[in-house]
Amino acid sequence: MKFLISLLVLACTSIPALAQVSSIVHKDDKRRYIVYTPAAYQSQPRRAFPVVFNFHGGGMSMAEQMLYTQMNKTAERHQFIVVYPQGIKQDWNVGFGMDYLAGTDDVGFTQAMLSKLKQDYRIDEQRVYATGLSRGGFFALRLAAELPQQFAAVASVGAPMPEPVRQHHRKTDKVGMLLIQGTADKVVLFEGKAASYLSAQDTFDYWRRHNGIEGATPQPRQISGPAGDATQVIHLEQGDGAYSVALLTVKEGGHTWPGADAFNIGLPIGQTTRAIEANEVIWDFFSRHRR
Repeated sequence: MKFLISLLVLACTSIPALAQVSSIVHKDDKRRYIVYTPAAYQSQPRRAFPVVFNFHGGGMSMAEQMLYTQMNKTAERHQFIVVYPQGIKQDWNVGFGMDYLAGTDDVGFTQAMLSKLKQDYRIDEQRVYATGLSRGGFFALRLAAELPQQFAAVASVGAPMPEPVRQHHRKTDKVGMLLIQGTADKVVLFEGKAASYLSAQDTFDYWRRHNGIEGATPQPRQISGPAGDATQVIHLEQGDGAYSVALLTVKEGGHTWPGADAFNIGLPIGQTTRAIEANEVIWDFFSRHRR
């Protein structure tokens, strides 16, 4: 399944000066990614910075993901580096729509990219994170399953646990896990899809078990949007003091990035909630996790 959104106007916008396009060759393919460094990176030359990988949805580009999510502003505010990788044919290997083992080696590409970033930038290796939208969110969950020794926490937007990732998950390392899912999402269903991905609730329960978080779940917190916003966010989170698992259910929310500019090109994308800003919620969650 692909997140078929074309943000052509946004893609034509010039890339900010602090964002640079880099490339590496991985398995004979030239792979590209955008790196955004906050101003503090230049003004604090002895400091190591956290890194957030932000993976685009299917059918999107790295520039569209950067411009749609507007995570550079959050990176500037909280002083972290953002990396926007580009998938081959604007897609990521999450195990459905592509062979999990024989398909594109996006996990290896991510490892190679991280190694290059460590050479080129001052990276805080204990504070490396991944997030993504739709196919990018599915892929972030694959990274949590396969590279937990490198990623302290992951946040998936509009993408619960892929069934192939669950089937191949062998690592036992704990990972902080944040899930954001709309109940009115018609692209990736809140209730899951057989043989493709779990439901949002089952994904939350899966990572609770994986992280060894026991006991009754706490009472959820309700967050309402501003006047005129029909959505509401239910925040459910549980942790062990080091690693947390959180599910933010966006009531009446669609297949969108919370707090981003709303758009509608005739696809069943649905409503964008104003009750939360995904970037701030994601960074707040990430900032509480270290490897």
